[in-house]
Amino acid sequence: MHTTRTVPARPVLLIALTSALLLTPDSATADQEPPIRESAGDRGPARAPESATRRALTAPTTGFTDTTRGYPREQVLTPDPVDPSDRSVKLGLTPYHAIAPRLNALQRLGDRVSVEVAGRSAGGHRLYLVTVTAPETTARARAQERMRELIENAPAAAAKSREIKAGYKAPVFFNNNIHGNEWEGTDASLKLIEQLATAEDARTKDLLAHSRLYFNITANPDGRIAGTRANANGFDLNRDFVTASQPETRAMRQIEIDKQPAVMLDLHGYVNGTLIEPTTPPHGENYEYDLFLKNTYANALGMEAAVNGLGYTPAKDGVEPAQIPFRDQEEGWDDWPPIFTPQYAAFHGAVAAHTVEIPLAVNNSLYDSLPVAELRRRSAVNTAVAGAAIRATLDFVQDSRASLIADQIEVFRRGAAGAAQVPVSETTVPGVPGIGPEDVYTTDFPRAYVIPAGTTDTAAARLVGHLIANDVRVSRASRQLRLGGRTYPKGSYVVDMRQPKRGLANVLLADGRDISDKVSVMYDISGWSLGRLWGATVVPVTSGSLAGAPLRAVRAAAHAGRVPPRGDLRLRLTDPQEIAALNSLLRQGVPVRRAADGSAIVPASARALATEAARTHDVVFDATGQKGTTPLRRIRVAAAVTPGELFALREMGFEVTPVSTAVLNAGFDWSSVDALFVSAGLDRDALTSGARTALDAFLGAGHGLVGRGVVGARLSADTGLLAAKPVEGNGDANGVVRVVGSGPVTAGAPDHSFVYAPVWFTDLGPGVRVEQSYATGNPLVSGHWRSLPDGTGGSAAAAGQASVVSGPRAVLFGTEPLFRDHPKGEFAQVGRALFTMAHASSG
Repeated sequence: MHTTRTVPARPVLLIALTSALLLTPDSATADQEPPIRESAGDRGPARAPESATRRALTAPTTGFTDTTRGYPREQVLTPDPVDPSDRSVKLGLTPYHAIAPRLNALQRLGDRVSVEVAGRSAGGHRLYLVTVTAPETTARARAQERMRELIENAPAAAAKSREIKAGYKAPVFFNNNIHGNEWEGTDASLKLIEQLATAEDARTKDLLAHSRLYFNITANPDGRIAGTRANANGFDLNRDFVTASQPETRAMRQIEIDKQPAVMLDLHGYVNGTLIEPTTPPHGENYEYDLFLKNTYANALGMEAAVNGLGYTPAKDGVEPAQIPFRDQEEGWDDWPPIFTPQYAAFHGAVAAHTVEIPLAVNNSLYDSLPVAELRRRSAVNTAVAGAAIRATLDFVQDSRASLIADQIEVFRRGAAGAAQVPVSETTVPGVPGIGPEDVYTTDFPRAYVIPAGTTDTAAARLVGHLIANDVRVSRASRQLRLGGRTYPKGSYVVDMRQPKRGLANVLLADGRDISDKVSVMYDISGWSLGRLWGATVVPVTSGSLAGAPLRAVRAAAHAGRVPPRGDLRLRLTDPQEIAALNSLLRQGVPVRRAADGSAIVPASARALATEAARTHDVVFDATGQKGTTPLRRIRVAAAVTPGELFALREMGFEVTPVSTAVLNAGFDWSSVDALFVSAGLDRDALTSGARTALDAFLGAGHGLVGRGVVGARLSADTGLLAAKPVEGNGDANGVVRVVGSGPVTAGAPDHSFVYAPVWFTDLGPGVRVEQSYATGNPLVSGHWRSLPDGTGGSAAAAGQASVVSGPRAVLFGTEPLFRDHPKGEFAQVGRALFTMAHASSG
């Protein structure tokens, strides 16, 4: 146990939930709203516009190509139209439409402020990256870029470089407003930029001469304007870094890659008192955690002193003293999954990275219930707290620049050399009190990963492209390759784990770990394996040498798409891109038939259109002698689903109309859709009698239901579609599980799936088919799945039970095949289910 921790062993989430009331200066009380932990039961129905999905799917990932141009890099930004409805206005904060004029004015203050557009949001708004540094000539900027590349690509040489020690500017990244209704980091950064632009004191000049300060002004302009946590697609961007499904996340990823910050701050709200990472256990096992903890804890102490030094008190201002979870809590606020911005930043060389939760809630229900004056008072306090955290971080960087850069170099050196991790202890991390065995998390890195060429080329190309986009180095075999006692075909991909960013490669490709016995509660997901969930075969090679292997580095995955020169064509429909290709062909009127194995048969007469689909979606058509049976037609889906599921359905090319209880009660034209997918936000008991009659008539006419989780299963039971009893597992359980497929809907799916609040099905009636089951034994591969206090709901109870079931009129999923873009290899199961159900009424 951490003997220096000063509060009882209780999760920080529970503290936030049970902290009573905050006193305002006039002794009025206001509820403190807890931090958000997504759960399976509270994910409301998605309503994102199709344009936001399209923009996210097509927005290019672009780097900062002018890295050798000098500073300042000024530009005049075109103002956005004034939007009086911007939710920032009520709080007395900067509305989005005022940011561009403000940045134009800041650039005019001198030669220290530069503005670049890092990308656009899902809603189409510009993402502004501001750099504050002392002016640099082109030659000086080129020297900085050369040193940055040396640090990553030749860290052993960089560690000895006198030029780096004397002249490399420490990169520091401040990320603001990633949750759109946590506003104040933006305003604190704008105020600080103005101060830095004009200050003439010696300390400021020294700071800017030896640092580059990068400010992502608002990471989520869609949410800032609308007052929502999520972006225009309904995605929580601070859960998106493993998959980078959204354009805002890809922009932040590119900043991390191109700027390579040694220190970063992610400004959030609201936890009272101000929460400053480092976190409680469990800690990410792929980090060089000894270096990360040393620096993150030291900076946290400085931020704590600065925040408390503002003089706010509980009695006078309703502000509690700052807290550092690593020191002050036992569990409940972890850095295990790299879905959060600071945890992801560590894999690109950040040796001090923090979430900072400023204290006074102004969002959600409080936004509407508190008086404007009180909201603005709170926002002013929060802006000051955020500013204090930023200024303390600048002091830390200024005083510790040399050691921070040396530690960043050491992160990359260990990766490139294949060096062992250093377990944390009071000896290896001096100055951090209370380190115990509960803080020790390390892993054994394989020598390499191989993604073999073969039948999963579409999935392999997708995974390899994602690795490269994350700055993971990948090579390809120019001829047959033998590694670790196994032979791989020409064209196979190899990820050499002796590379600077080995931690990131491993975090994306490894199975992960079952941490159910480590802690009682997790803040968010605990398992995520793209190696298991994206549909590609990934083989860890634990030993051997790559010397002399016929490998060449690749900058992009090879295209997988191909069409045979003659005969009818077969599309397997085991990958989401294959489902998208099928939907594209159907939209163009191609007469496609379904084969007995569930694949799609395309006539030879449509070869030209199939060739275009193969190129667009990077899919493989095989030659076939099958003719198929059932004609497939374009289907339209009514969907009461989560934002991630809506996004996935559109990514697969389905024409989707979002619905909910409210939409159906307002009157819905069921003739406009062919099938219904339900997982969230549709309660049959809450429908008006007319809406319930219309829904029942639609399903009674043979239009099928695809349901997920308890919401989908409940609708199936209420309408008598499928005789199956859903059993709810532990609602906090999540992770990667082993599954066994046994039906046509899950044909060709990977043998692993993802669960979040898992469900299984028992008491199956006549005609109910088991499409997939949880594996026997312990099905959990990585994640957190405990039994409930009464002994039920655990992974042992799910073992061998049905996870996906089907009948003539419904398919029900107890897994999460479309969760947050994580289980790409599972998407096609839902596509197959929708085609099956949509065609049920037509035989």
